[in-house]
Amino acid sequence: MTTQLRNLNVLISGASIAGPALALQLSRYGARVTVVEKAPALRTGGFAVDFRGHVHRKVLQELGIWDDVHRRQTHMGTQTVVDVDGSPRVDLPSAMMSGDVEIFRGDLSAILYERTKDTVEYVFGNSVATMAEDAHGVDVTFDHGAPRRFDLVVGADGLHSNTRRLAFGDESQYLRHLGYYVAGFDMPNHLGLDRTALIYSDPGRMVSITNYDGDPDRAGASLVFASEQLAYDRNDLGRQKKILAAKFADMGWETPKALDALDAADSLYFDAIAQIHIDRLSKGRVVLIGDAGYGATMGGMGTGAAVVCAYVLAGELARARGGHRTAFAAYEAEVRDFAKGCQKIAGNAGPFLAPPSEKKIRQRDRAYRMLSSRLLAGFFKKLTERAATNIRLKDYS
Repeated sequence: MTTQLRNLNVLISGASIAGPALALQLSRYGARVTVVEKAPALRTGGFAVDFRGHVHRKVLQELGIWDDVHRRQTHMGTQTVVDVDGSPRVDLPSAMMSGDVEIFRGDLSAILYERTKDTVEYVFGNSVATMAEDAHGVDVTFDHGAPRRFDLVVGADGLHSNTRRLAFGDESQYLRHLGYYVAGFDMPNHLGLDRTALIYSDPGRMVSITNYDGDPDRAGASLVFASEQLAYDRNDLGRQKKILAAKFADMGWETPKALDALDAADSLYFDAIAQIHIDRLSKGRVVLIGDAGYGATMGGMGTGAAVVCAYVLAGELARARGGHRTAFAAYEAEVRDFAKGCQKIAGNAGPFLAPPSEKKIRQRDRAYRMLSSRLLAGFFKKLTERAATNIRLKDYS
């Protein structure tokens, strides 16, 4: 461990991916780091996330988790778009959908937690309530427990960041709805899938059933639908289930079985496909990282961007010996175009999964049938890696 940041006391809000990745690097530079997470324990499960290209590889190696990620990867195979009767329309190769290596978000979070738990203070079941900054630090109060003082506060608490709201204002100023919603939940593996997925689309809707881990009994359902922005309580599971049941009530293929599983589900991921667009990633002693600063719900390599930007932010703080003005300005300059590029491709996720018309569905299938052919496989791999590699990393060591 080096000591460039031995006098720095940092609070990170959020213990998913960006927060622990940043905590890992900051603690190696000698900083005292506290991570506060509103969930009562480390979150498990979640969607699978992928890494692709030499930039992601370098950062995973610098974090020291490259081998751990490979040991716990999904080994996901081909995913197939099907007709309403289940007959295949087009195969989507693993390299296209799962990158160079793919891992469950919860497994990646666990790896980072294991690497940091002995050098970083984790506080679960709590959240930042207020922040008051002065010339020398930030006074923070929490929903529970005594107030504390930190040199810097980092918002790594996701698309609906509480830290961003407190420092920059209500998320309505920054959240851009992209016209689609996505949901995910567990269901029985009644199709006997083994590290494969089946995807069915009709105009404006998509249902996929996926088995990522080879478990013969368990699968995951993902639902995507086009919609104007909806008003609902993000904590009201019953209301979210009713929205999905109404949207997919008349859809064919295996959708009725998916809806039966939805009705019985104890947990559900449900959110708009949306992006965060904010002019600056820092304000005074508060800085945003990951989805809190440049997030996209899906399709924008958000996890890859999170670990890359964590590496850059920690490195710039170390270079500046904790001088936050210099470090934050350099961090923003380094990652701005990279993060925007990842967001740009994320805008295609909804239309790709749930094209708005039968004609658009056929066009999608023809395009991906051609791009996944052996002749164009190398070109398509480079195309999918372009955003992920659009940054030249400094050697902060």
